Amino acid sequence: MLFSRAKNSRDRFQSQAEAVYPSLFGTALRLTRDREEAEDLAQEAIVRAYEAFDRFDGENFKAWILRILTNLYINKYRRKKRVGHSVSLDDEESSYEPVGLAEELPDRQLLDEMLGAEIEEALSQVPEIFRIAVLLSDLEGMTYDEIALATEVPVGTVRSRIARGRAILRRELERYAREEGYLKQES
Repeated sequence: MLFSRAKNSRDRFQSQAEAVYPSLFGTALRLTRDREEAEDLAQEAIVRAYEAFDRFDGENFKAWILRILTNLYINKYRRKKRVGHSVSLDDEESSYEPVGLAEELPDRQLLDEMLGAEIEEALSQVPEIFRIAVLLSDLEGMTYDEIALATEVPVGTVRSRIARGRAILRRELERYAREEGYLKQES
């Protein structure tokens, strides 16, 4: 009986984790901007979630596991900030691919291919604290309450971070659009 309950729990976890993995990995990739780090971060979040699955309230698996991922990232980011890290010149040459759902429409895929790198670059200019909120809201579709839970800050702070992050992102994209001639240069 105990074995059956453990197997059932493992199967439930596996099916839920498989369903949200594209979002989990995509968020990790946008946070780290490095494929290998994103794979490690997503895998670590899966392991931590599996270990804590018996404490999961069953409400919103995606929000719960994204909170784990976000907390892991924030903790690593803070640790790197305290300790510092070196950057290889090889890292400067690597490219980052946005991760999307296979069912996306062809016109959406074409637009993503054309603008994906520019959007990713603009997003990289958004300070970490605001970028996390924008990613969870705009790319993962989480509610303000879910983001507040995931980042462990009040809802008002989430709203402020999203507004400020979007404003920075808008400025960066407008700058790009002017440089490429999509918008008129201001005189």
